Amino acid sequence: MISSRGKNVTPSSTLAMNAIANQLKSEGKKVVNFGVGEPDFDTPLYIKEAAIHAMFTGLTKYTPVSGFLDLRQTICDRFKNDYGLCYAPNEILVSNGAKQAIFNVLQALIDVDDEALIPSPYWVSYPEMVKLCGGVPVIIDADPANDFKITPSQLERSITAKTKLFFINSPGNPTGTVYTFDELMALSEVLVRHNIYVISDEIYSKLIYDGERHHSIASVNEDIKNLTFVINGVSKTYAMTGWRIGYAAGNKDIIKIMTDIQSHTTSNANSIAQYAAMVAMSSGENELNNMISEFDNRRKYMIKKLDEYNIKFIRPKGAFYVMLDITNYKDKSIEGESIDSSDKFAELLLKYYGVAAVAGSGFGNDDFIRLSYATSMDGIKLGLENINEFIKKLR
Repeated sequence: MISSRGKNVTPSSTLAMNAIANQLKSEGKKVVNFGVGEPDFDTPLYIKEAAIHAMFTGLTKYTPVSGFLDLRQTICDRFKNDYGLCYAPNEILVSNGAKQAIFNVLQALIDVDDEALIPSPYWVSYPEMVKLCGGVPVIIDADPANDFKITPSQLERSITAKTKLFFINSPGNPTGTVYTFDELMALSEVLVRHNIYVISDEIYSKLIYDGERHHSIASVNEDIKNLTFVINGVSKTYAMTGWRIGYAAGNKDIIKIMTDIQSHTTSNANSIAQYAAMVAMSSGENELNNMISEFDNRRKYMIKKLDEYNIKFIRPKGAFYVMLDITNYKDKSIEGESIDSSDKFAELLLKYYGVAAVAGSGFGNDDFIRLSYATSMDGIKLGLENINEFIKKLR
């Protein structure tokens, strides 16, 4: 018999859409893939060369479960230099991607029936990971009129005696939302008062635009820092999604428990990828800035065209996603097929106009679809034209 955990897990909608798009492409069909959640840039050469160096100098053995000491020190240096956050190497755990880092936190903190507060729209894996740990995901619906940022009063109303943990993701996936320092301070006052742990997913921290700055909730004060686990990694910033290096920073005693948990699951992250990640974080600012500049150019183009097409959307300030509002298109149809959900909108958009987008239902909001601009400018131009034509055909 299959376990109840296995039966209750919902597959990742983002990975599912990407798989469908790739399958159609392999069949020779023309598809513009807005579903992908990874940079379309290749990993920079200096990082590849670092991996080759690691292989030829024997860095191919087990490492400490928590990661190479030099890598953990580099992570501490980046936190200090970039965000003014002070951590020691024993407060860092390197994992097989940021996803495992989050799961390790949940494994260390969540007991059966503990509640985890998750603002919606959310990254698809948050609720599923909470459920896998026996916890209860409690969704807080954020208002699109507030750029999908929750307020302290919303947070306060959602807290119960069972609340153990709160998720925050800034810059956000799927929204592109960026919280200001003052907004984080206001939320932290509520969290500290109720002694609630925080998972702060900051994987998109470098991908930020319009003169905005990234602020970690852990930087507000020591009280909230002591409750916060900052999650980051090299996947998005350095175009290293397949290298699978993420990390968590937080209270050393809980990081030790997380390390013990990881020791019995995957043990250390890939040694070669660890060394490459250390080199990535130590240099390569030109490559990083060029990638950010290109993402921003694509973002600005999408904003401009969506405004021209009079398609409603949430204006993103970070990450590489745009959320399109489809409320005006529900109950309409094309070729006799009706749209009653974001899933149906995405299905018909792909079927009739070859554009792959991710339905908002997987992110907790059925009134939107997500487009990623981590794809070529040519693809973006064609895809937006096709979306506009699709919408014009709806009756």
